[in-house]
Amino acid sequence: MKHLPKHLQPRWRYLGVAIEAWPDADFDRRAFQRDLWYAAQNLVGDAGSAELDLTVLRFTFEDGFGSAVVRVYRGESDRARAAVATLSAVDGDPVGVRVRGVSGTVRACEEKYIRRGTELPDQRHVVFEESECEAVVRDDRVDVRTDDGFSGATDLDL
Repeated sequence: MKHLPKHLQPRWRYLGVAIEAWPDADFDRRAFQRDLWYAAQNLVGDAGSAELDLTVLRFTFEDGFGSAVVRVYRGESDRARAAVATLSAVDGDPVGVRVRGVSGTVRACEEKYIRRGTELPDQRHVVFEESECEAVVRDDRVDVRTDDGFSGATDLDL
């Protein structure tokens, strides 16, 4: 089978996506891909999501932080950014996603928008709502483990 000539090959853009969730969230690339497809389908419909062709090429996630490289057809990056922004949960875990940027190659996307070597979270005991609790500290954010799950806090709340 012959390859298509260069002028007939599809053109792609790559979205660098940052993912943040509670520290106990645990999901993989497949769950992220599935929920991303559902989010796009809910926003732009079946035909629109097929035009976007959102595909997760690279994915990392651990300790509540992660990143992904999502492939989309050229010219559809605005609608793809909107579809990614509507993603609110993956595999039942609430997540926050943010498109850090759009690039023309996977390599450039990883170099510009995907952070390597993020700082590991720090575990410590804090006093929150007049009781001692465990907390996970990441940069300037503190996630306090309560009976119902996690609560977001800052240093001023402790």
